[in-house]
Amino acid sequence: MSPRVTLSVAAGALVLAAGAGAFALAYADEQPPALSDSAARYTAPRADRDGSLTFTTDVTASSGVKSVKVLAWPENSSLAEQKPTAKDMAAAESATCEPSGHDTARCTYTVPVTATDADASPGGPWHIAVLATADDGSSTLDPEAAGFTVE
Repeated sequence: MSPRVTLSVAAGALVLAAGAGAFALAYADEQPPALSDSAARYTAPRADRDGSLTFTTDVTASSGVKSVKVLAWPENSSLAEQKPTAKDMAAAESATCEPSGHDTARCTYTVPVTATDADASPGGPWHIAVLATADDGSSTLDPEAAGFTVE
């Protein structure tokens, strides 16, 4: 093969590799937020104090975390047949998020549970639905990110 052809082939391979790398970086930036280490803790109220529900999750988004919405729902409800949608989550309450690493935020949602709340709530398994939205507008919905039991 002539030196010119060899040089052209090498330059072409270099351009292709650079283009593939740029595509991979662009694709990585477009990934929706990722949830990890999600957990719920429910403490029932007692005669002398309120209980609480606390949910935590780590959210990773290369463009940053814009919002995290949280909805607790009982397994024996209409949501069991048709899981919560992003539209359902629009009215859900927001978690508080704090940066916890590169592109990651630790998000926490805590709500008090009074004896009246507990009496009005169905017992049994409950789930936590989460809608995480990144600064670039991409989002991830997990209708069963964590669970807990109301007794």
